[in-house]
Amino acid sequence: MKFLLLTLAALLLLSQLTPGDSQRCWNLHGKCRHRCSRKESVYVFCTNGKVCCVKPKYQPKPKPWLF
Repeated sequence: MKFLLLTLAALLLLSQLTPGDSQRCWNLHGKCRHRCSRKESVYVFCTNGKVCCVKPKYQPKPKPWLF
């Protein structure tokens, strides 16, 4: 039983320390990073000071100006 608890505690700790996990943004279509890849672009900023990298197909289309 102690071994099971120790294993669960270790797995929980490792899941928190795993690199590469990034915060989601823009209706879960983007990821908060320091830099975006070539296929992504910056649309908004995240609450942690990073930029929200979103693929162009998930960004809203610009509407033409109506005067």
